[in-house]
Amino acid sequence: MHAVILAGGRGVRLRPYTTALPKPLVPIGEEYAILDIILQQLGTRGFDRVTLAIGHLGSLIRAFVGDGSRWKLRVDYSEEKAPLSTIGPLLNFVDLLPEHFLVMNGDVLTNLDYTALMEHHIACGAPLTVATYQRKVKIDFGTLSAEQGRIVNFVEKPELYYGVSMGVYAMSRKTLTPYPRNVPFGLDDLVLDLLDRGEEPAAYEFGGYWLDIGRPDDYDEANRNFERLRPVLLPGAARQDVMS
Repeated sequence: MHAVILAGGRGVRLRPYTTALPKPLVPIGEEYAILDIILQQLGTRGFDRVTLAIGHLGSLIRAFVGDGSRWKLRVDYSEEKAPLSTIGPLLNFVDLLPEHFLVMNGDVLTNLDYTALMEHHIACGAPLTVATYQRKVKIDFGTLSAEQGRIVNFVEKPELYYGVSMGVYAMSRKTLTPYPRNVPFGLDDLVLDLLDRGEEPAAYEFGGYWLDIGRPDDYDEANRNFERLRPVLLPGAARQDVMS
């Protein structure tokens, strides 16, 4: 099975941690890089080939990952010369991908079963399957509804739940082949175009652990809880210092 890891972003929201390192290489728990955890997970889930879509500080990712043999994977690279958003990088090498493949961001910590996601995608026949998560958002204000100048409802600091994309997708090559190459093209562009054409993507709902390391607070949370989460993220993995 083939996975594509999107690792070309500048990680602006995670500065200053990403000033000298690409976001997938920031250390977690003083032992692992985020990307190392992802590659270990893919290897244990039956994936044998990975394409790393790189850009900003991509040479550091090449130096860290190499040919992937450390994880018993075959790794190749595609480098974008200018930012192409989420889906744009895939379009430059879509002809080299199998009919069905996994795509994920390089800054995601989760115990999602990637193989089960792929199996669901193939079975349902959707053009795209998005792994989804119910994210709780706490509103720090009292919220109200008004009609004709009168307050008719008031809730103090409510907690709202939204279905969000986990940054992990199962895709089919034929879904991407109609789109032009070397132009920015995001997941939102793809989903909206599929909906306009009546080709509804599938949702794969997940209720386990998921953290998108996009902000310093997220990164601090990942490090603070890593020892507790190690058996969840890396079941059976021996302690090792791969960052040295």
